[in-house]
Amino acid sequence: MSRLAAIEDKVRAGERLSFEDGMALFLSPDFLRLGTLANQVREKLHGDRTYFNVNMRFEATNVCEASCSFCAFAKLEAGAPGAHTTTHEAAWQELANHPEPRLTELHMVNGLHPHLPFEWYVELLQGWKRVRPSVHLKCFTAVEIHFFAQKFGMSYEQVLTRLRAAGLGSLPGGGAEILHPDVRQRIATDKADGAEYLAVHRAAHKLGLPSNCTMLYGHIETFEHRVDHLLRLRELQDETSGFQCFIPLAFHNENNSLRKLPEPTAVDSLRTIAVSRLLLDNIPHLKAYWVSMGVATAQTALRFGADDLDGTIVHESIYHAAGSRVPMALSRHELVRLIREAGRVPVERDTTYGVVEELPRAEVPEAALSVRERLADKRSLSVLVGH
Repeated sequence: MSRLAAIEDKVRAGERLSFEDGMALFLSPDFLRLGTLANQVREKLHGDRTYFNVNMRFEATNVCEASCSFCAFAKLEAGAPGAHTTTHEAAWQELANHPEPRLTELHMVNGLHPHLPFEWYVELLQGWKRVRPSVHLKCFTAVEIHFFAQKFGMSYEQVLTRLRAAGLGSLPGGGAEILHPDVRQRIATDKADGAEYLAVHRAAHKLGLPSNCTMLYGHIETFEHRVDHLLRLRELQDETSGFQCFIPLAFHNENNSLRKLPEPTAVDSLRTIAVSRLLLDNIPHLKAYWVSMGVATAQTALRFGADDLDGTIVHESIYHAAGSRVPMALSRHELVRLIREAGRVPVERDTTYGVVEELPRAEVPEAALSVRERLADKRSLSVLVGH
C-alpha cells in the first residue's frame, strides 16, 4: 500500500495524522488526489456551504519598531516617507461613512508604534462602538497584544480585558508567520516569538475571546517547518478550542528584504490548503484568503479544502505594499459569483460564523449564460441583496 493510500485510510477512519503523515502529504506528487482527499474532509464538515462576510480592513498606523524581513508595510519611524498614523476622528469617520448597511466586521492590524499610549487604542475602539454599535471589532494581532503587555507593564489578560471592555470582539490571526524558532529568528527576530504568539491566543481563548490563526508560507521555510507550525496550532486548539479559522498566507516578495525569493505558485498554495485541512482536524474553518493567493487560486481552493473566501475587505494595504495585484475590494455580488461558479452554496456570515443569509445555489455557472442573461441576473441579485 502506498503512503498516500495509508493516509487516506486514516482520514476516512477519523484517525489523527502525524508529523510524518504531514510530510508525506507535502511531498506527494499526486497533487489532485491530495486535493480530493482534503475536499472530502471539507464536505464532511461543511457540505457545499462556503462562507464570506461583508467586512472592512483598517490599519490605524504603519509605524513599527519591528523590522521583519518579509514586511513591506511597516515604517520604522514616524515621519519617515510613507509613514502614517490616523487620527481618531478620521478613523471613526471612515466607519461612519462606510456605504454598506450589511457591514458586520471591522478588521484592524497595525504596526508596533513605539510612542502611542495604550489609552489611544482604547479610545479608538470606544469611538467605533459609538459610531456603529453593531459592528464586530476584530482587532490587534497576538504580536500587538504582546507588545502592549511589554510596553505598558500588563499581563496579556489585563490587556485583553481592557480592550474587550472598550469593544474588542475577537483577535485576527496575523503575526504567526512561521512559529519554529529556526525560521522566526531569521525573518522576525524583534517581535513576539512563536511561544508568545500562542500564549496570547491561549489567554484570549480563556477569556472567551475567539481568534483566528495564520501561517506565512513560501519564503525560507521548509515543509518540515510548515508541518511543525500546523501541529503547534493543533495542539493549542486541543487545549482551548478557541481558534475559529486557519488562514494560510502566501508570501509576496516586492519591497522587502526577501525580494530575491520567488513567490509561491498556485500549486503550492493549493497543496498548502489541502494539507492544512487534513492536519488541522480540530479547527472548523479554513480560509482561502483571496488577497494573498489571488482571486482565481482562492476560488479553486474551494475544491481543495477551503470553506471560506474572507470578505469584501474594502481597503487592504499590507499585501498591496508587497506587490499584490488583486483588487482592493470585492463586492458582495462578486464573492457570491465566485462561490457559485465553484459549485458551492454562498453563505454570508458574521465574524463568529453566525449565518446572516444563505443564498441559493446557481443552476448553471454564470459564464454559461448569455450576456443578456448575466446582466439580468446581476440586476436581480442586486435587488435581492440590496447591493
